[in-house]
Amino acid sequence: MQTTFTPEQLRDPKIERSNEILRNCVHCGFCTATCPTYQVLGDELDSPRGRIYLIKDMLENDRDPDEKVVKHIDRCLSCLACMTTCPSGVHYMHLVDHAREYIENRYKRPFTDRALRWVLARILPYPMRFRVALLGAKIGRPFAWAMPDARLRAMLEMAPDYIPPVSRNDDPQSFAPKAPKKMRVALMTGCAQRALNTDINDATIRLLTRLGCEVVVAEGAGCCGALTHHMGKADESHATAAKNIRAWVKEMDGDGLDAIVINTSGCGTTVKDYGHMFRNDTLAEDAARAAGIAMDVSEVLMKLDLPEGTPQDMTIAYHAACSLQHGQQIKTFPKDLLKRAGYKVVEPADSHLCCGSAGTYNLMQPEISQQLKELKVRTLEAKNPDIIAAGNIGCMMQIGSAAGVPVVHTVELLDWATGGPRPPALDRHPSDVPILR
Repeated sequence: MQTTFTPEQLRDPKIERSNEILRNCVHCGFCTATCPTYQVLGDELDSPRGRIYLIKDMLENDRDPDEKVVKHIDRCLSCLACMTTCPSGVHYMHLVDHAREYIENRYKRPFTDRALRWVLARILPYPMRFRVALLGAKIGRPFAWAMPDARLRAMLEMAPDYIPPVSRNDDPQSFAPKAPKKMRVALMTGCAQRALNTDINDATIRLLTRLGCEVVVAEGAGCCGALTHHMGKADESHATAAKNIRAWVKEMDGDGLDAIVINTSGCGTTVKDYGHMFRNDTLAEDAARAAGIAMDVSEVLMKLDLPEGTPQDMTIAYHAACSLQHGQQIKTFPKDLLKRAGYKVVEPADSHLCCGSAGTYNLMQPEISQQLKELKVRTLEAKNPDIIAAGNIGCMMQIGSAAGVPVVHTVELLDWATGGPRPPALDRHPSDVPILR
């Protein structure tokens, strides 16, 4: 694609990067075949190719975004299926992230939009605030029908039936290996996951220590910054990410780390991109170091000697989170691990398509999200599974709100198969939160 940025514009590192990306695009349209919003809406401007044209025009002309541009950029899930499909290697993620930051800085949204986005940015990344909000939403859920805004209804309806107690396993500490030590790893405990489902981190700690890992929860680490990053709130997301970088580098320079383990793939995609996010910052070197050892939990488990399990009379429908299969290009590891543990694994049709969760997308774009959720649940349940497994808390909440079978994290099933407790979600009752040290 030909671009006409001026030399002055290209002195801005963000414009320079977007220019590189735009020039790689050859207008082929392969991306339209795998874009969920294009399939649902049928509008060229709701495809990656269409959005690229809008972004190019906006950036080249240095003009303030208008309502049309914002509408179509906001409708993008950032599922990154287009990046998997693109034969030209167009790095759409960096381009749309730049566009969102540009919009955040130069477009005044309607008051309700600004208010909702402000609330989400001030609540979701903070586990205790999120817990309080979930309790309020749970109380208000019976009155969701009276909400005039579909986004407010979605926020009330997202509240789970059960809000788990705080797990002290998420506090900064170290867990000793239960087998001869093979690795020392830092576990990213996250933010929203700590409020929505404490079983995932608990199962991860049990499994990793059982396989010979010392597991560290680093002092000062928390939210990865993805939620605010995808809202275009760069200052907020970078401030949050910087805390993680400093916390992990302190461990790396102390007793050392072999990996930073992430069991929420949406976070993993962002953490692995810290090197790019901080490339022009004083933290550039440390950010690249941290990003260089960041791994999805399935990547770490493939390096460990996971015992081969006996065949189990249980069918697992595996949902491939977009942030894992497209954002991190991890496609087979979770399935390979489940099969090794003894489970029968099946995949739904169109497994490349997003479930519609996408961070805050299901709250800010509820109508489109609902259509994608219904499609995903229908294809998963068509496989008649006993359990649906996924590697991302957002997907689990989205699919679990409509599926007729339990939805659990892949790690919980692997923990169970290697001597851990039965995943509480299978029995649909609250779990105790065991202290693991």
